[in-house]
Amino acid sequence: MSKYSQLDSVRLLATLPHPCGYLEDQEATTVFVDPQIPIDQRLYSRLSELGFRRSGNYLYRPQCTACQACIPARVPVELFVPNRSQRRCWRRNRDLDVFHRRDIDTDEQYALYARYIENRHSDGEMYPPTREQFRSFLNNAWGSTRYLEFRARNRLVATAVTDVLSAGVSAVYTYFDPDEVKRSLGSYAILYQIEWARRLGLPSLYLGYWIANCHKMTYKNQFQPLELLKDNRWTLKPD
Repeated sequence: MSKYSQLDSVRLLATLPHPCGYLEDQEATTVFVDPQIPIDQRLYSRLSELGFRRSGNYLYRPQCTACQACIPARVPVELFVPNRSQRRCWRRNRDLDVFHRRDIDTDEQYALYARYIENRHSDGEMYPPTREQFRSFLNNAWGSTRYLEFRARNRLVATAVTDVLSAGVSAVYTYFDPDEVKRSLGSYAILYQIEWARRLGLPSLYLGYWIANCHKMTYKNQFQPLELLKDNRWTLKPD
């Protein structure tokens, strides 16, 4: 029995059409797993292979009638080779200490998250930030979540929220000090997670959705090779 037919019994609910957060003049529809269904790491992992993402305790996937621009993307870690810019980024941040945590509900963490949202995403759905939003969005779902703290001389500069799956790790969200522009902390967090997945013996880093015509998604093109999920098959994206 294929992994696809095994999920036939998972009940999905759909939102009403709403304005797309990535492409102007587009309507979006999202399907999400019925929150009444018990989720464990095994089911979460299988749904991730089918292109689902996590937000808080919800697993969701775009399912728009007039647009298929959102394409699930992941990095095959054994094939990944950093380019010159990424090697420089890695060296630039070698002074950072990284700590793996199981909880980040602290004033220090929330202060960094709030600064990031206020400076980088003041036009987005998560603005203005609240402590409750912070807790619900980045919670430790189903015991699979690890929080990677990046510190410079003990000062918190970035946190990557990462879920450990059976076939990879999923980069859920990263927030960082908006004043540390020269460090390219968003890129460094992805590079670290790729290396961490390799050390864990896991084949993939899931990066969410790649959208060809969305400027916010262009950074994902820098991590090559990139696998895209099309017609229920993961294939390497052409250069």
